[in-house]
Amino acid sequence: MTVIQVKELTKVFKIPKKEPGLGGAVKGLFRPQYENKTAVDGINFKVEAGEIVGYIGVNGAGKSTTIKMLTGVLMPTSGSVRVLKRDPHRQRVENAREIGVVFGQRTQLWWDLALIESLNLIAKIYNVHPVKYRLALNKFTETLELGELLKTPVRNMSLGQKMRSELAAALIHEPRVVYLDEPTIGLDLIVKERIRDFIKAECIAKGMTVILTTHDLGDIEELCQRVIIIDDGRIIYDGPIETIKKKFGKFREITFETVEDVKALDLPEGAQMIPAEDHKVQIRFDRTISTASKVAGMVMNQIEVRDFSLSEPELSDIVRQIYNGALEREAR
Repeated sequence: MTVIQVKELTKVFKIPKKEPGLGGAVKGLFRPQYENKTAVDGINFKVEAGEIVGYIGVNGAGKSTTIKMLTGVLMPTSGSVRVLKRDPHRQRVENAREIGVVFGQRTQLWWDLALIESLNLIAKIYNVHPVKYRLALNKFTETLELGELLKTPVRNMSLGQKMRSELAAALIHEPRVVYLDEPTIGLDLIVKERIRDFIKAECIAKGMTVILTTHDLGDIEELCQRVIIIDDGRIIYDGPIETIKKKFGKFREITFETVEDVKALDLPEGAQMIPAEDHKVQIRFDRTISTASKVAGMVMNQIEVRDFSLSEPELSDIVRQIYNGALEREAR
């Protein structure tokens, strides 16, 4: 079932042109001039029920503007967007009842209230049945470790505690669609893992559809199978993460821990030694030409190896390649 459908979605902002000096300020006050800035430029995509989709791009690429149109905060200049077959802007109340939103740098909790008071208010706003609310609250208290936080004012919480609380607030009414904008920004690894595990578990249990925007590509790799990459308001890639890894992440590395220092080795075609620490040999190879087993076998036939590890290409390196024109070169 298609939950989100976007067709030729475009958003153009009118930006006032400012001329320098006092004369320019006066002219701008009485005869303002504007220039158009296209933030989102005719994008198309669909998201099916239960999908977790990564929506990534550099600052200013159009991510936040897209999310604001999906949530109904902004009205598109042209094109159409449907969330659960509704127009998010024209049917804002109905749309809001079915969605949850977490913005990493904004809060929906009341700053001076204890967390439990904020959650109680949110439950009443969404008319959550008392029994369902109590069950959800008990579950979130356990999985997000909110027990000691329920009586704590939001202003006294650490960043990690706030983000766990924000997730509970966004999901307490069991939304069918969730938008996560930088949900793990600034968090340590342990809290990140806890939040990632929680999101995955909720999606599996309730079939939630999630759009995740983040600069932390670790979140994307852990949570998403599909990624949409946007640049200058246009979608430049929409598909599985594994596909771009195979296309643009063809180089892998094997690191061997050796008994003695090694200066040179005979290696299969497509493989080469790269600088490494003492008692280590690092081999970079092209997976389209050779295989990890072939490289490892040839190396271990020549030297004594204590241990070895294989590393896959980083998604961040692959996305960087795409932004540097790898897709255009591939098309040629």
